[in-house]
Amino acid sequence: MFNNKSSICLWAMIPLLNVGFDSHDSSYLSQRDTEVLSLLGQEDLTAFTFDGLKRRLGLHQETLSRILARLEEEGIIKKEASGYRVTPRIESMKLAPANVKEENVPLLQTYLPSNAQVQRLITNLRGKWFGLLRWFGLSENEKGVALKWVTEDGGIQIDAVIADSVLTIEAKFLRENNLNTALSASYQLMGHISTLCSGSASAKHVGFFGNTDVFLMPA
Repeated sequence: MFNNKSSICLWAMIPLLNVGFDSHDSSYLSQRDTEVLSLLGQEDLTAFTFDGLKRRLGLHQETLSRILARLEEEGIIKKEASGYRVTPRIESMKLAPANVKEENVPLLQTYLPSNAQVQRLITNLRGKWFGLLRWFGLSENEKGVALKWVTEDGGIQIDAVIADSVLTIEAKFLRENNLNTALSASYQLMGHISTLCSGSASAKHVGFFGNTDVFLMPA
């Protein structure tokens, strides 16, 4: 039978690594860990790639590798052949919101053809590179799907948001406030989408967003 002193020593030897997750507390995580988790939550990501996240956060490759290894060990993310998948466990984490929340700037909008196979379109876009854009990740919820890319230098994020039959291409200026670069990237993406849709039908209209007005023209 153990005396009080022996019991205290035994308790001190029990590893406490997982206590934070079991209590839904992220306070023991490093600042870099919480930055990655906060971004995953902010972007509502369900899947992402290592290279995309590295460009998005501007982190060194070895630093990000260690962070993702810890998060995978704790069951928050899962590594797959195409990248990483975010598990439902992230929803139980008590994470502070990101210090800076970038605003999405709408650039182009179009109606998808009524006979377009949206899931096939998403499959053909997912994981692809287009000119200035490098694949980042995917967000999917009851409202629709958002496919995300970042420019090679990580300065601008471009999202293709598909909700019902409407496609909106948006920009998020991260470390570079260059509208011309964002527009060039969005046109490259839109050109590839148009090619994918051309087998079924043309898009009905494309909207070009200015400061206050939306101009519609045939696609």
